[in-house]
Amino acid sequence: MLEIARGPQRIVCLTEEATEWLYLLGEEARIVGISGYTVRPRRAREEKPKVSAFLTAKIDKILALRPDCVFGFSDLQADIASELVKKGVQVTIFNQRSVEEIFAMLYQVAAMVGRAEEGLSRLEAMRERLLAIQAAGRALPKRPRVFFEEWDEPPISGIRWVSELVGIAGGDDIFPELAVQSLGKDRIVADPTEILRRNPDIVIGSWCGKKFRPDKVRARPGWDSLNAVRHGQLFEIKSADILQPGPAALTDGVEQLHRIMLQWSAAHA
Repeated sequence: MLEIARGPQRIVCLTEEATEWLYLLGEEARIVGISGYTVRPRRAREEKPKVSAFLTAKIDKILALRPDCVFGFSDLQADIASELVKKGVQVTIFNQRSVEEIFAMLYQVAAMVGRAEEGLSRLEAMRERLLAIQAAGRALPKRPRVFFEEWDEPPISGIRWVSELVGIAGGDDIFPELAVQSLGKDRIVADPTEILRRNPDIVIGSWCGKKFRPDKVRARPGWDSLNAVRHGQLFEIKSADILQPGPAALTDGVEQLHRIMLQWSAAHA
């Protein structure tokens, strides 16, 4: 009798968010390869072969794993996806940029592996917590102005889901017009003195791939006049916790943002 497979059985995840989500769903046995940048969950690095960076992948190694599905993220992985498709591999590239799109992506993955109900339950719990954080943020007597910096040279402002999470957490992104731009090159702050003019109360760094250095930020020309620098409000949130458009950003990432906003509000009420 012909057996109908319940979703892909051999999955390669080119980015971390799909890996973390499949582990949370208890479906890690389906994963046969992961990104070398994966740190969530930590055990994945010990259990799964690393087959890609972000912009590059070991195509031969992926093919040797005989995947029946590859999950990737964004236009930046289009070349990898194209090469795999030409080799006959099924590839699903998600392009989530907002909080709502992250929820949608996670539900789709859960449904694809036959865990739609559990996935929905987990997502509803995440949404309830976000709503509680948002309510607490709206109740703050004063909201801080926040500059979220994804990269330092040149300065790149936060992507859309980060900007939205800053708002949910109780702050106001000082570059909301850049947040709607999906590509990093379009979120470069072309005139860095504009940061000085907008004078953020808080600066949060998440320099993807390298450690945030508050001393380097404080030493920038003119930055000693910023509210954030004068009051010691320079913070780091690890990129794995906030720049990964999946479970991490909706849980640990937003919780860290919220604690920063609450501490600032308590000091400036």
